[in-house]
Amino acid sequence: MTSRKNPLVVVAVLILAVMAGAGYLLADKGSGHPKAAASPTAAAAGPSTSGTSGPKPSAPKPSPPRGGPSAPAGTWVPADPALADVCLTKLPSQAQDTVGLIAKGGPYPYSRDGIVFENRESRLPKKAGGYYHEYTVVTPGSDDRGTRRVVTGNSGEEYWSGDHYATFQEIDPRC
Repeated sequence: MTSRKNPLVVVAVLILAVMAGAGYLLADKGSGHPKAAASPTAAAAGPSTSGTSGPKPSAPKPSPPRGGPSAPAGTWVPADPALADVCLTKLPSQAQDTVGLIAKGGPYPYSRDGIVFENRESRLPKKAGGYYHEYTVVTPGSDDRGTRRVVTGNSGEEYWSGDHYATFQEIDPRC
């Protein structure tokens, strides 16, 4: 009879551990932090919109369009949690200037600013044609447009590329 109690105790302890882990993760969800850590336990427990790993059944709602009054602190939600994000204040000053010009609607320093970005390499979330637009980030010392860009989506999301679209980071306007 004692040989049967041992496996039951082990199963009971495992169930308690899983429940404690789920409680911890659920408490983390309520913290309001958009990049709350997701663990393999969370991925096994079900989909989560707060983590950056595991498949997502649908993308979270994108941030509201820029240009109006700024959203209250802590309301930014990444358009695609699979993409790395970067704080606006961590970008080069010229990129911050470009984001400011976009918010004001221009004027832009280059005639090609605001043209449609076609996302041919699909490095940004897939959207209908004409959804994305590109803007030049001035590169000091460059005699042309250089390789730095800010790309915007029609829902207000903004992306930074310092290497002519080889990589992107979503711009977090809160920091």
